[in-house]
Formats: sequence, structure tokens, C-alpha cells
Amino acid sequence: MPTKLSRSLLISSAAGFGLSLLSALPAGAHGSADAGVMAGALHPLLGLDHLLLLVGVGLTAARFGPLLLGFALGGAVLGSVFGSFGGQLPAAEVLAALAVSAVGAALLLSDKLQKPLPALASVLGSAVAVHAMLHGQEASGTASWWLGALMASALCIGLSFAAGRQLSLRQNQLAAGLLVLLGGVLALAPL
Repeated sequence: MPTKLSRSLLISSAAGFGLSLLSALPAGAHGSADAGVMAGALHPLLGLDHLLLLVGVGLTAARFGPLLLGFALGGAVLGSVFGSFGGQLPAAEVLAALAVSAVGAALLLSDKLQKPLPALASVLGSAVAVHAMLHGQEASGTASWWLGALMASALCIGLSFAAGRQLSLRQNQLAAGLLVLLGGVLALAPL
């Protein structure tokens, strides 16, 4: 089978799989953050907005350095604490989906910046904070859900970080473009 045909089939299959996921899952899988360690561990895998955000964080850190993971973690802590104390943002579910697009756009545009780390750190920290705020609002104080979500999130970021290290610049840009597109689709899905 020629290489061009293989690549075309792979891209078409990935696009079809992605669209089937988008049609099968809600834009946000936010609900109760108190259902135990297994529910917490499944959330990053079943919440498509969460999964895409984690992949974006891993890809960005793979491209520009693991220091960015600290800003994502800081955003997660600040956002979850803010949400657990009743903090809210208007249209937070839509913002969580658009956060995926923001990470993808920052990754796309970062090559044009002389010093991309401050912008990337701000975008990653803010994107993760918005998402974590939603979980903070749902939390009832049980640590097991948070432990499961943390472990699965770290695994998702770690896998996307490792995969991102293997991507060429063009493949990295394609992945970033897909994040922009899929985040936008998720934001518009409730409409």
C-alpha cells in the first residue's frame, strides 16, 4: 500500500473516530465529583473536553518544556479551590470547551513569538483553572474522586507528553489545529 494512501486512510479514520466521539458524548462530563476513585479516574477519559485539554497540556509541554506542567498544576489547584468556595464564571461549560481551543491556538501561535513561555504558561494555567473550577463546584469533600482524577489526568498528560516528543513540527501544528477545531465544536455542541 503506498505511503500517501496509508496516511490518507489514517487521517480519515482518525477524523471519523473523533467525530463519532463528539456525537456520542456531551460537551462536558461535569457532574458529581464525589463518586469515588474509579469515577474520578474515568472522568478524564470520558469527559471529552477534559481529555482534549490534557492532551493539549501534554503536547505543549513536550514542545516547549516540562516547566509548563507546573503552571497547569497551579491552575488546577487555584481553579478547584475557587470553585469549591462557590466561585463561578458565566458560561463556564462553554469556557471549558473554548479552553481547549485556546491551548491549541497558543500552541499554533507560539512559534511566532520570541519568548513563548510567558504566553503559554498564562494560557495553560487559565485553561486548566476554568476546567478545575467546574470540578471544585461539584466537590463534596471526598478525596477519593480527586485522587482518581489526578492519577488519570497525570497519565493522560504523560502519554501525550511522550507522544508529543515524537511529533515533527508539522504534526505538532496539525494536532494544535485539531485542538482548536474540536474545542470550538464542543463549545457549539450545546447550541
